[in-house]
Amino acid sequence: MLKPVAVTVAAAIALSGLAGCTDLKPLQADVDQLKSQVSALRSSVAAARASADAASRAASAAQRSASQAAQAASSAQSTANQALAAANAAQSAIDATNEKIARMFKKSVSK
Repeated sequence: MLKPVAVTVAAAIALSGLAGCTDLKPLQADVDQLKSQVSALRSSVAAARASADAASRAASAAQRSASQAAQAASSAQSTANQALAAANAAQSAIDATNEKIARMFKKSVSK
């Protein structure tokens, strides 16, 4: 399949040949201008591709960071749950000790 630029150039050459044009300088100027435009477009495409690649790398890095943050949050939640369980166990032990002391005090006062 022919590229659009090649089709344009081929059409321009065919038209000039059909019209009996012997001066190719204007046609050459058009071809040179088209080549210049193609070159500029290639540069733009390369820059866009580089920008897209950089954005893709940044998105991947952000995804990895988000994953690490989620793992850290999960670990922190687990540690908090363990601390809460330990605090509840300690509170139960304190309550039991206070109850024993209260019973012992009541026994000593009632004697």
